[in-house]
Amino acid sequence: MTNHRLEVLGALADEIAARRSAAPDQSYTAKLLSGGAETCARKLGEEAIETVLAAMSDDGRHLASESADLLYHLLVLLEARQVPLADVMAELARRQGVSGLAEKAARAGDRG
Repeated sequence: MTNHRLEVLGALADEIAARRSAAPDQSYTAKLLSGGAETCARKLGEEAIETVLAAMSDDGRHLASESADLLYHLLVLLEARQVPLADVMAELARRQGVSGLAEKAARAGDRG
């Protein structure tokens, strides 16, 4: 299995949690968190759009940079909503080996 350095995500999630108590005027993360989940979600949406636009270009470095921003802002939103990264990883593990089409169909049935 390829090492994707996923431990970096865990360390970043821990750092984001620690910044929650920092002064918003001294920490960008604390500023985002002080705005609540709605502020964090809006920022994640902006970053998602920027990532999509980067993906449409031929610049892999730009896509990697925007993807890093997107992952950071996702972790900030998870912290704002107090959803541990471990819960997301557990959900991904649960889905491992399940057909994407089957998994999506099962989720659609849960909403009905």
